Amino acid sequence: MRFVRYRQVDPAARTAVPGLDGPVRARLGLQFGAGADGRGGSILPLSMLPVVGEDEDRARALDDADLAAYLAADPLLAAARAGLGRLPDPSALLLPAGSVRLLAPVHRPGKIVGVGHNYREHVEEQSIPIPDRPLLFAKWANAVVGDGEPVIRPDVTHALDLEAELAVVVGARARRVPETLALAHVAGWTAVNDVTARDLQGQKSALGLGERGDGQWARAKSSDTFLPMGPALVTPDEFPDIATVAIRSWRATAGSAPLQMQDGSPRTMIFSVPQLIAFISQVITLEPGDVILTGTPSGVGVFRDPPVFLVPGDVASIEVSGIGRLDNPVVASDETFPQGSPAAAILRALR
Repeated sequence: MRFVRYRQVDPAARTAVPGLDGPVRARLGLQFGAGADGRGGSILPLSMLPVVGEDEDRARALDDADLAAYLAADPLLAAARAGLGRLPDPSALLLPAGSVRLLAPVHRPGKIVGVGHNYREHVEEQSIPIPDRPLLFAKWANAVVGDGEPVIRPDVTHALDLEAELAVVVGARARRVPETLALAHVAGWTAVNDVTARDLQGQKSALGLGERGDGQWARAKSSDTFLPMGPALVTPDEFPDIATVAIRSWRATAGSAPLQMQDGSPRTMIFSVPQLIAFISQVITLEPGDVILTGTPSGVGVFRDPPVFLVPGDVASIEVSGIGRLDNPVVASDETFPQGSPAAAILRALR
């Protein structure tokens, strides 16, 4: 199943689906027939499934369009699966393609646990030792945005970078979970862009003459809008073999063709997803809706020669096969951007 948060953008669609009280409210739904980029297809409102809304906590989560809260009330999505199985003909309830805008699937995760230096070639491009244990850092929910939403470059940075990543969404409480049972706690997978201010992070190649980074990963990675996520949460039964997944990113800038930055695979992870869940849950209890960022492949801007950084007007794009693609325009701290830029084209389409 492909779970999505969405907002209707075509008022005419209100008459096609009973029970919706407005085109501007966010909703939870299931996506069918999506393209390779994770867009298109049709959306079945989750509230239309038998059983799903019968529980008070599930009903509240549906009303709030809060997938983290829904996962807490429906661990591993058992009620949603049962409801879909009991629906005789969902076709009459589907929202037509083009009538919705997809949002970040988990917009208020309780915890976002990042993992640094988890791809062998990414470690090698930094000329640092292979870690003997996962390097953890935190991001917060203020950083989460969806496909097409702007990434805001704060005034305090001039070295904005992108990181395409496969992310795990927790579906059942995990505390001191062994590796052998770790995947049983996974609700699904999504794609994220772990946007990073490299000068704030303290990367030497991002610092100008006389500049000094403060080395604070939390500040460098948790600024508002620094975690584009989506376009869907894909359950394990529909997600391909992780060894076949491709993780890619691009930077589009004015006056030139998009530059491919990354092209990697989870096959080169140093620590597997079960190892990460076991390591994290030794000391941090993972709850439904928590998100684990599993690391990024090589090719990020800061380690290129010369370095490549995002500027207002650019579009940062990432793609994880089997999940989809995110295209996020980069804007200045006052949310301005050059007219005629790649960012302007995306933002014009959204407004």
